Amino acid sequence: MNIPEGAKHIIDTLVSHGFEAYIVGGCVRDMLLDREPEDWDITTSAKPEEVKSLFRRTIDTGIEHGTVTVMIKDEGFEVTTYRMDGVYEDHRHPKEVTFTPNLEEDLKRRDFTINAMAYNDKAGVIDLFDGRKDLKNGIIRCVGDPMERFDEDALRMLRGIRFAGQLQFTIDDDTLAAIERLSDTLVNVSAERIRVELTKLLISDGADRLRLAYETGLSKYFLPELDDMINTQQNNPHHCYSVGEHSMHVVEYINAAVKEKNTPNGIIDKRSHVALVFAGLLHDVAKPKCKTTDEKGVDHFHGHDALGEKMSGEILRRLRFDNDTISLVKCLVRNHDLRYHDCKNRGMRRIAGRLGKDRMPFLFLLQRADTLAQSEYKRQEKLAVLDAGMSLYDEICEANDAVTVAELKISGRDLIDEKGYESGPAIGAELNRLLEMVMDDPSLNTKERLLDAVR
Repeated sequence: MNIPEGAKHIIDTLVSHGFEAYIVGGCVRDMLLDREPEDWDITTSAKPEEVKSLFRRTIDTGIEHGTVTVMIKDEGFEVTTYRMDGVYEDHRHPKEVTFTPNLEEDLKRRDFTINAMAYNDKAGVIDLFDGRKDLKNGIIRCVGDPMERFDEDALRMLRGIRFAGQLQFTIDDDTLAAIERLSDTLVNVSAERIRVELTKLLISDGADRLRLAYETGLSKYFLPELDDMINTQQNNPHHCYSVGEHSMHVVEYINAAVKEKNTPNGIIDKRSHVALVFAGLLHDVAKPKCKTTDEKGVDHFHGHDALGEKMSGEILRRLRFDNDTISLVKCLVRNHDLRYHDCKNRGMRRIAGRLGKDRMPFLFLLQRADTLAQSEYKRQEKLAVLDAGMSLYDEICEANDAVTVAELKISGRDLIDEKGYESGPAIGAELNRLLEMVMDDPSLNTKERLLDAVR
């Protein structure tokens, strides 16, 4: 297995001074799966002070728990002393840790067998809990007693589901049963940590494993709205799933489009990807509250887009998301039912002006995923209308049509300097009037013609 030169240098240095040292945890798992590790963690028998004495540049990132970051050039590697955890009093953190010279003691405190392996070039893979067997069989299984592992750290329950999604593995029956029995202890985990795990799950190829959070009772402690969505059926010709199942399928279609780069503007960055999957998950979040049934037994959900905008914002704030992500998700949720029947260039310019040109490709992607996750009723007709809307959007972008005041060929300064306006709200009102004219007739967007049109 190919270890980065920095990690190899650290291990070789520690070993040459009489200590044991291995890469450990997720990086070993990923290498065995032929995946590119994100982090390279090192475990060693050396105490933190001994580690610091051997390397020129170190950072005390968690020295009370035995962790020192060793800097090799511009790259940092976390080096942690073998340890045993003391009593967990809050279902999250050990009250104290004890350093140990025994690698087995260190490995057996870890969460899952696939994360409890160590490696160096001399010893090869140290696998004391059949982690390689579980990797081969696609199993997520706790090290030792799952009740003990989850009672120690409640976040491990959500991590188990996240790993099942990322790796598309199955959770061992005993491990799954322990999650169900201890699901209420998730209340001890911070919203920030839950957000991280939930995000990693939703952008993975196995985002549908979110269903396990519902089935084990976990979701009611961090996303009770999901439970309501899964329990809300849609007796409507446009739908073939419950609200929750439909929304999870939407997330899957979004992920597939991003992975295949089959998106309106090509490659999507991770931040936008995150916003898209949460918009996909929450676009119908208000349907359970808006559901009505007519005299024919057909369900309707009038107003769910507007209420969904409000609810999605509340949920994302609860999960401690940043304001930019919240703003984009709310916009997408509010407009996901926007349709382009009989829409012309003039109408598309107004839509793009209201939402923002930069957000339109994300809306189109969400709408396509939403359509594909519905029943086949009128699907091709819906996709054709969506394609027509996308073509109109492409036309106004290629023509560089103005859809905002900032894109006008004159500014407030021009009104002051050439038309005698005084600073104040009248300038904004006049520029908005001119923008309305330009959206009707883009040829008016020249400085000369706009100044002629100024009142």
